[in-house]
Amino acid sequence: MTEETLTGTLPPVRHWPALDLTGLDFDPVLTELMAEGPVTRIRLPNGEGWAWLVTRMDDVRMVTNDPRFGREAVMDRPVTRLAPHFIPERGAVGFLDPPDHTRLRRSVAAAFTAKGVERIRERSRLLLDELVDELLQDGPPADLTATVLSPFPIAVICELMGVPAADRHSMHTWTQLILSSSQGAQVSERAKHEMGAYFADLVGLREGSTGTDVASLLGAAVGRGEITSQEAVGLAVLLQIGGEAVTNNSGQMFYLLLTRPELAERLRAEPGIRPRAIDEMLRHIPHRNAVGLSRIALEDVDIKGVRIRAGDPVYVSYLAANRDPEVFPDPDTIDFSRSPNPHVSFGFGPHFCPGNMLARLESGLLVDALLDRVPDLRLAVPPEQVPFKKGALIRGPEALPVTW
Repeated sequence: MTEETLTGTLPPVRHWPALDLTGLDFDPVLTELMAEGPVTRIRLPNGEGWAWLVTRMDDVRMVTNDPRFGREAVMDRPVTRLAPHFIPERGAVGFLDPPDHTRLRRSVAAAFTAKGVERIRERSRLLLDELVDELLQDGPPADLTATVLSPFPIAVICELMGVPAADRHSMHTWTQLILSSSQGAQVSERAKHEMGAYFADLVGLREGSTGTDVASLLGAAVGRGEITSQEAVGLAVLLQIGGEAVTNNSGQMFYLLLTRPELAERLRAEPGIRPRAIDEMLRHIPHRNAVGLSRIALEDVDIKGVRIRAGDPVYVSYLAANRDPEVFPDPDTIDFSRSPNPHVSFGFGPHFCPGNMLARLESGLLVDALLDRVPDLRLAVPPEQVPFKKGALIRGPEALPVTW
């Protein structure tokens, strides 16, 4: 199928460049694509060709939950994409379809259930209290990202994964290199390989383990022959990287609260609304640049009157779905009383983020600790001087200069 033979029937292909957006600015290209129609065509900076993009909530949910769209076929295709490299390894959970995908997720499910996450709540709170103690002892000004928002999620995901505290710094360095789109494929691939080699050793040491951390659960599953060591390593890398998303999300959350102090004051005055407010901030925050992993149509499918052909790559935008006016009245407004709030910030369907409860736990602990223990917390620089990450797949402040 060539573009030329279909120009009469297909929407034009829109080039979607890698933008370095600051603050909570919503991607202007995505805004235009949402206005152009429920199904558009895009070309991203890396890979080849073009892909479909769906932006409305009902279509996003359909594509992500419909077995006619698969992930495994993506690995064999140079699909147009933002990153210079594919982040999950071949055979990793991000590129699997059921039933293999289900089998692999089952191996670590116990660590991410409400009970599994609750198991580390107290330890997480203590870790956070120590970080806030140090912040207050050292006094203002401070970089909230470096002192709290970065070390806290790293410590928590390493705790859950079973990674010793001495190795946290290495994990953080690898994650930053893997998630950069500006370092080039070679640097990112080398970091991914090094993290993979680390987890191969760690999981290998825990075959037959009865521990409840992720590395032990994976080691035990490999030992029972339920998953391969390669699958275990791919899953461990993806979970470890995903754990640091909280740094970026909470960075954007506190940037929002510090630039809209009336919202922070409301949360101090009404602690009971914090869980709902966190959900609304998760809906509103632009978590990433462009789009994540694509899917491949495994047969012809019609979406909103557009024929998607078998073999076509398809992207969904969770950011766009979270601003769908059919689902969220006045979608650009932050409304802490919004209910219901069926946002898709953690994805949808079989690839729904397994760490969603962990992320909510961490966000809740951060909001409680920083709002209650540092009541005068405010930005130390004008909002436009807060530096945001450049060349990154996941959005967030590079630093968050604060005082109190």
